[in-house]
Amino acid sequence: MARELPRTVQSLCRPYQRGIDSLVYEIVVVDNGSPVPVDAPSIEAIGPGIRVLRTEGLGMSPAKAVNRAVASTTGRTVGIVLDGARMVTPGVLALAGAALAVDGSAMVTTLAWHLGPAHQTISQQSGYCAEVEDGLLESIAWPQDGYRLFEIAALAGSNTQGWFGPVNESCCTFLSRQSFDDLGGYDESFAAPGGGYVNLDFFLRATERPHGGVVVLLGEGSFHQIHGGASSNAVDPERWRTFAAEYEALRGHAYAPPTVDPLYVGRLRPAAARFLSPPGPGPGGTGGE
Repeated sequence: MARELPRTVQSLCRPYQRGIDSLVYEIVVVDNGSPVPVDAPSIEAIGPGIRVLRTEGLGMSPAKAVNRAVASTTGRTVGIVLDGARMVTPGVLALAGAALAVDGSAMVTTLAWHLGPAHQTISQQSGYCAEVEDGLLESIAWPQDGYRLFEIAALAGSNTQGWFGPVNESCCTFLSRQSFDDLGGYDESFAAPGGGYVNLDFFLRATERPHGGVVVLLGEGSFHQIHGGASSNAVDPERWRTFAAEYEALRGHAYAPPTVDPLYVGRLRPAAARFLSPPGPGPGGTGGE
């Protein structure tokens, strides 16, 4: 992700992130044994409080790497962005902090989008690629106004019906360290490349907590850049069957999306308003994960 990672990190830094003058936080970039290591000096030079954590021998699933990274920090709040190709909008950190200040036991999440005219498993079959994506980002003058990402994106398969539809996964999650520890972190039994259903599993278990609500950040989002990943850009249906089989073997039943009744916190900015209702065919539509 040499192309995508610097944008992801920049989107989490000042001054791109707004309203966080008093916030003390660090960004941990996990290089989970990449054959070509992350260029740590260049990533850490993007802003203060950034460090690259290189892990070795933990497998192709991110579960162990996420848990290792969280264990290396001391903050009261944990934010997890999966994967390193997901840029976020400028109010994510401030709004997540505000939501957790109201309900410290909540799981706070953004909805997810894919850059491009459709879910990337679809758009890449019609010529969508990194070069096209670079042109889209240039057309909105990113990063001058991060909310313009909504203009060049399509809903992800985890939330296909837009702002007030079902949510079955979070690619940008915030929760207290206590809540993360109580959940046991990410389940390291998920060993498939990219983690398979490990992220779905974490979200599902978080929603099933007896005293933990779900807060959706209205008007904010995470946006996936195309990079040929093991999950979000996987076209081969056999890979998804493998993921489903691993989940069923570990849990003893097929995966079923959670029933979520979230609290919404935020404001619906004009660029994001077109996702108020399910998309129809054509630009803006999406396929399943």
